[in-house]
Amino acid sequence: MAINKFMIRLLLTIIFISKSVVSISNFSLAKLDCRDHCGNIPIPYPFGLTEKCSLNDYFLVTCNETSRSHHPKAYLMNSMHISDISLDGQIRVLQDISHDCYAPNGASVSGNNPSITLPDHYTVNNTANKVTIVGCDTYGFFYGTIGNHNYTTGCAATCNTKDDLLEGSCSGLGCCQTAIPQEISSAQVELHSFHNYTNVNDFNNCGYGFVVEESVFSPANLTNFRDVKKLPMVVDWGIDDKSCWEAQKNRSSYACNSSNSECSDPRNGSGYRCFCKKGYEGNPYLPHGCQDIDECKDPSLNNCEKHCENNKGGYRCSCPKGYLGDGTKGSGGCYRDKSLELKLVAACWTYFELRRRKLIKMKQTFFLQNGGLLLQEKLRKRDRSLLEMVKIFTSSELKKATNNFHENMIIGKGGYGTVYKGILQNNKVVAIKKSKEVYPSQIEQFINELIILSQVRHRNIVRLLGCCLETQVPLLVYEFIGNGTLYENLQNKDKSQFLSWENRLKIAAETADVLSYLHSAASNPIIHRDIKSANILLDALFTAKVSDFGASRLVPLDRAQLSTMVQGTLGYLDPEYMQTSQLTEKSDVYSFGVVLLELLTGRKALNYDKPEEEINLANFFLYILRKDRLFEILEENIVCDETREQIIEVSKLAKKCLNVRGDDRPTMKEMAMALDALRLGGRNSWAKVEDDQEEIESLFGKGLSSISFSDDHSESITVPR
Repeated sequence: MAINKFMIRLLLTIIFISKSVVSISNFSLAKLDCRDHCGNIPIPYPFGLTEKCSLNDYFLVTCNETSRSHHPKAYLMNSMHISDISLDGQIRVLQDISHDCYAPNGASVSGNNPSITLPDHYTVNNTANKVTIVGCDTYGFFYGTIGNHNYTTGCAATCNTKDDLLEGSCSGLGCCQTAIPQEISSAQVELHSFHNYTNVNDFNNCGYGFVVEESVFSPANLTNFRDVKKLPMVVDWGIDDKSCWEAQKNRSSYACNSSNSECSDPRNGSGYRCFCKKGYEGNPYLPHGCQDIDECKDPSLNNCEKHCENNKGGYRCSCPKGYLGDGTKGSGGCYRDKSLELKLVAACWTYFELRRRKLIKMKQTFFLQNGGLLLQEKLRKRDRSLLEMVKIFTSSELKKATNNFHENMIIGKGGYGTVYKGILQNNKVVAIKKSKEVYPSQIEQFINELIILSQVRHRNIVRLLGCCLETQVPLLVYEFIGNGTLYENLQNKDKSQFLSWENRLKIAAETADVLSYLHSAASNPIIHRDIKSANILLDALFTAKVSDFGASRLVPLDRAQLSTMVQGTLGYLDPEYMQTSQLTEKSDVYSFGVVLLELLTGRKALNYDKPEEEINLANFFLYILRKDRLFEILEENIVCDETREQIIEVSKLAKKCLNVRGDDRPTMKEMAMALDALRLGGRNSWAKVEDDQEEIESLFGKGLSSISFSDDHSESITVPR
């Protein structure tokens, strides 16, 4: 069977790594009279091919020179197949992958879930490796051991058609990845299937799982993974189980034998490691293993302008006769000694130049700290000043309003900062948003939210009252909404009983109207990017107020999509956005569809306390619709004869919002019109918006008694009476 493209790339990468190690090693790797290679694989001490050539049994390597491939293979402690050993404290282990394959009828045809248990002093590297699942109907769990405790994580890889696969990407369509923690000493990936591959068997019938070195793995051929048998996993190693401080107490067993070596405690795993000091290279575990580097022979290793003199562990720069200076580039270098006057002029100029630069730097620091430069840049792109539309508060005003930002005044915390309740001097109650720290990313969120909220005016958007730029952290002042978030009201049983179907439909319609306004009615289209029930506030009359524009982005007038890093909240994220990283208004449509499901069911978007098939609300809702069991998932207190038909129509709207392809979803304008029509009394009221009749009917269709929830074939829902 031909090796696929991924295997070729993997083999070339491993060969390159091995040859790179050999080519840069000009010093002795192994102990005297000991072999230092197994084929092309270097075996540096403390590792060795015999007991006398290795530090102890934990570093004993067996070289299998009778391999069928005619290339010797190295095994650590006779069990772990290794492809590379690094003196930086890492080895690469070639690990068998898990697989799970099915016949067209859903019967299992083959599968295995291999595991690896590392010996003492070895742990799985938590930064270089990723748990990876490949398949179109697969979810997998990673089981590991941290000391005496078990650890579990996992992810799911799905797709509906071969065209859905995004070759080279691991964002959930055909491939997913997740990180692992430190101190993992055993690893196993266990695979499962949602539907035994019965829905995708014509182009994919197997799932695969493994822990793999992230820089080597590339999902270049997700539909042809059968030829891949082993993949490299980076494993950290250390000497003994003592720290450097403890090991140095006993010099006879201390492994850092080179006089030019030093000890370091690893971040991951137990024991200690040895390294050559700066200016030396080689093997720190051998008595004379670390040798001096002659930096003067290589101009890239020294910073001398004229003369370079090598010394132990470093070098010294100097100037020729008749020149002054330290001889280093970029700090004076070598210059002719002309006269005392020139020296005085140079000294004065240097003093005033350094002072001038210090003053400029200090001004820039304060300006950047308050987001002034970013605000200035954004304002230059617009014709008028947006700051004229908001009040600029002083820091003393806001300190007094919040009792010096006392913790008792905190009403909420989020990813971008803390929200305080404040009472201004005129007794007006406000909400004050304070960023956690002055990081560039948070400054950008502050300026972004300031500009967005300054130019939008809508009764269902939390109104921005002003800002403060004279504090170390940016502050925004909003109107105060006192009835909590939609999420809190849905999840609190005492509050949810007041959320009647009428109120829920009102909240849905008002939220849709806001998004429609942001997408099409605002002066510049705006994508919210983090629509969720926790970002919809409610007042005493259950009027919706959309908040938290910290992740929002303005869309250019030509409607071009903007690539950006993935932001948002799990459970609400647009699956198409996850694989393309492209922003469109349809990303907000998907998130709004999940909010509709929360209003219909009272469930959380993600709930890990539920059975596996019910964890993701959107997926479970679509599954329930396919089974013609809609009313089993609805919240009981909203279902009655008067609300039944409206609930069905809203369910249809939610399903359309959850289409995998953004082009198949409705616009928020269509959603807002459809929900307003329902609030006005059903379809009979749509005649009042004759100009938009065609858009509404494109959402609902023309029948009501039998409702199709499938794009591919008809599945009717029987309405219980």
